[in-house]
Amino acid sequence: MNLTLKIWRQKDAASKGAIQTYQLGGVEPDMSFLEMLDVLNQELIDKGEEPVVFDHDCREGICGTCSLQINGEPHGPDRGITTCQLHMRMFKDGDTITIEPFRAKAFPVIKDLVVDRTSFERIQQAGGYISVNTSGNTQDANSIPVAKDKADAAFYAATCIGCGACVAACKNASAMLFTSAKVSQMALLPQGEVEADRRVLAMVEQMDKEGFGNCTNTGACEIECPKGISLENIARMNREYLRASVK
Repeated sequence: MNLTLKIWRQKDAASKGAIQTYQLGGVEPDMSFLEMLDVLNQELIDKGEEPVVFDHDCREGICGTCSLQINGEPHGPDRGITTCQLHMRMFKDGDTITIEPFRAKAFPVIKDLVVDRTSFERIQQAGGYISVNTSGNTQDANSIPVAKDKADAAFYAATCIGCGACVAACKNASAMLFTSAKVSQMALLPQGEVEADRRVLAMVEQMDKEGFGNCTNTGACEIECPKGISLENIARMNREYLRASVK
């Protein structure tokens, strides 16, 4: 395939960026999207030009690192996949593809297509954990009975990979789906109940401090989420937050 690529280029966080156009030929339908960018970068390097900087790590849809806005959609036109799992057979010969970084105040651009998502890490650090006594008198987690429906719901919430597609898809750049998934995976389990009130208050407070917008129940976050994290988690977090606030 022959493609026209319109790619956001930005030298650093302090510089203004702009869309630059590249022509790329010889793209195979079975290439992944990142492999296509690898081919482009090799051509740029061969010509002595600066390659396009983009995030990637596992390339298996697990780490959530390879987050790109492709033709206006987080992770591109396919569903239930990350950018690294998107294949070029989703496009046609002669297509024009616009590639940008995720856009949100809380995700400032570092360079080209790479954004700073440490805001997610700070939300997680605010309360996305349980405090466990490891002094030698610990209790085996498997000895604590957990209802099957709650265990399943906690597992599904825990599949969130923190890629940020929910934020990029939201017209308000809200991080409610991410935060609620991290709250839910703890709140649904007995191990997480002890610190439940402190956790939800601290994580929501940190989310607001980071500058994310509010949720207005549009639902774009769930649609674009590569792991299909449910809006039910947002409802659960709202209940947890209300309960903790009135105690």
